[in-house]
Amino acid sequence: MRTSAWKQSLWLLLCCGVAFAAPAAAHRPGEIEVERGRVDGPSGPVDYEIGTLYVRENRARADSRVIGVGFARIKAPRATGAPPVFWLPGGPGLSVLGSFTDKSESAQSRLRSWLAFGEVGDLVVVEQRGYTLRGERLTAAYPASPLDRPASIDDDARSMRELARAAVAANPDKDLSGYSIVELADDVDELRRALGYERISLFGGSFGSQWSLAALQLFPHRVVRAVLSGVEPLDNGYDMPSHVFAALQRIGFEADRDPALAPYLPPGGMMGAVRALHQRFAAGPVRVRVRDAQGREQEVTLGAQDLQLALLAHTDEAGRWPAFILSLYHQHYQAWAREVAAQRAAGEIKLIGPLIDTGLGVSAAREYRLRSDPALDYLGAWNFESYIASARDWPTPGMKDSFRLPRRQEIPVLFVHGDWDTSTPVENTRELLPYFRNGRAIVVHRGGHDGAFYLLRDAPQAKKAVYEFLRSGRDEGLPAQVDAPLPKFEVPDFAPPPRG
Repeated sequence: MRTSAWKQSLWLLLCCGVAFAAPAAAHRPGEIEVERGRVDGPSGPVDYEIGTLYVRENRARADSRVIGVGFARIKAPRATGAPPVFWLPGGPGLSVLGSFTDKSESAQSRLRSWLAFGEVGDLVVVEQRGYTLRGERLTAAYPASPLDRPASIDDDARSMRELARAAVAANPDKDLSGYSIVELADDVDELRRALGYERISLFGGSFGSQWSLAALQLFPHRVVRAVLSGVEPLDNGYDMPSHVFAALQRIGFEADRDPALAPYLPPGGMMGAVRALHQRFAAGPVRVRVRDAQGREQEVTLGAQDLQLALLAHTDEAGRWPAFILSLYHQHYQAWAREVAAQRAAGEIKLIGPLIDTGLGVSAAREYRLRSDPALDYLGAWNFESYIASARDWPTPGMKDSFRLPRRQEIPVLFVHGDWDTSTPVENTRELLPYFRNGRAIVVHRGGHDGAFYLLRDAPQAKKAVYEFLRSGRDEGLPAQVDAPLPKFEVPDFAPPPRG
């Protein structure tokens, strides 16, 4: 699931308030409004369109209000004969259209990648209803969580139920049942029609891959091919703990062989450190005094379930993870305590996250596996308990197994997945691939939870083959595996302990 650090603070909630843009003027469903702009491309100025698609908030109701969904289109500089690529962002709640004006490196990197799609064909970027630059952004505020007791999954679940009820009460003028993955897939098809395309290709990572898989289920006759990364099958919205733990083991295997880390490693290496920490915090919490950003001293209580969350901290930059875990093993808790204090501060949650995820849910068989997984003791139920417990309180309709479970597909799909991905483990792709008769997979060894082309940044021939696959469907140049460079592992910021 797309969880990890940012959800650690989002799930300890007691109340909410919703902020959103003023409603748009009356529009008809299926109508689009478009503005035009120009950006500097690698070979000169590039024209683009940024617009709003108007759709029903809930297509099951004829009297449903009309809301806006943002999109952008960059037309290919010359005709290629290929279907347009619809680029679906992750999240839920990743708003990306600001990349045309945002000068940050991450936004400009995304914009450069969009411009490169010109060699394939037209590119259409679609934002998500409920959190879009060209429509409403539904959010909920939550207060700070206490620092004087450890984190608790049970408290987390109770708070999420309260949040769901408060969100519904705070939005009497909105039909929150319309913020489901099915409605998002319908938005894609409605935009396809509005722009005049007969068939399209899909490109999505993380939740964008799950969104793409929903479109494949619902509109297979409209999709020519797809490239999906950080793959999240429809029944795998909640990660299997043992699959996540396996990614940690793969990182640990390389870290155990790093000479700079060797003086800090306990018996059993990185996984030995994880086991020792698990035993230590099972015996009771620790209290750590730190200073906040204003220099005020505060005490943070850290328990066994805080450790479960901490085991996944910094895995998005795997080169940092070993030093972080080894610091905890050697009882250097200050940095961790400061991170936890920041995570427990007041903040804001995007409502479409729980609305979409609780409506999709998982099958009964998947839930059984989650609750009986052997790595549950190490990672806990943080990834699923709050959403399963609150599913009946959120108004999005529950999906059926006929939608969630994979089915045989003839559509050519390329899966790109890093085997160090702890947000959507590589086992997701390995489980899903057999259902795609014309499917291919590229496993990026040492790759994390990144988009397809970022994962392949050091493999130019593989990137070229992916563009060719999107343009023509040919897959002859696609490798089965790419080895990403071994990262330079950070070392703890203290001297190694004496041996013996």
